[in-house]
Amino acid sequence: MSKVVKEMMIREIKDRLGECEDMLVVDASRLDAITDNEFRTSLHGQGIQVLQVKNALARKAFEESNVTLDHCLEGPSAIIWGGEDAVALSKEIAKWAKQLEPLEIKGASVDGQALDAAAVNALSKSPGRLELLSIISGQLLSPAAALSGALIGPGSYLQGQLKEMADKEDGGDSEAA
Repeated sequence: MSKVVKEMMIREIKDRLGECEDMLVVDASRLDAITDNEFRTSLHGQGIQVLQVKNALARKAFEESNVTLDHCLEGPSAIIWGGEDAVALSKEIAKWAKQLEPLEIKGASVDGQALDAAAVNALSKSPGRLELLSIISGQLLSPAAALSGALIGPGSYLQGQLKEMADKEDGGDSEAA
């Protein structure tokens, strides 16, 4: 392969990945054509991209970036990126890896940190961005809910007592009449 062609391929990898820093590397070489097509089509429908790469060219493409995939770029490699966030991406790929035994997760780069296959599986079990936001908002709102309950509670109790006293007075007048 000529140097010009290699440079074009490196530039193509850089252009396709853009500024993405969260990506996984898998070995999908043992998938049959139909299964591989279903896998890629399903991922594409979720905004996840798959790119089969030559390891040496991928290493050169990532030299100037914050991506650290050198630890897992050995043997047949496909780079997967996109989706909502790194956790959602790892959840989706882990789900596919369980369904398709020949699909092997080799590692990942998340925010410039290198992850091995075990770390990717652990990441897939953690809450995603939306789940974390809902947990945080619930924790932020819980003191206010407790405070409002504490402020409303005595008022409700007093209101109930006054109503009971009023009902007794109204009941006493109707018996006398």
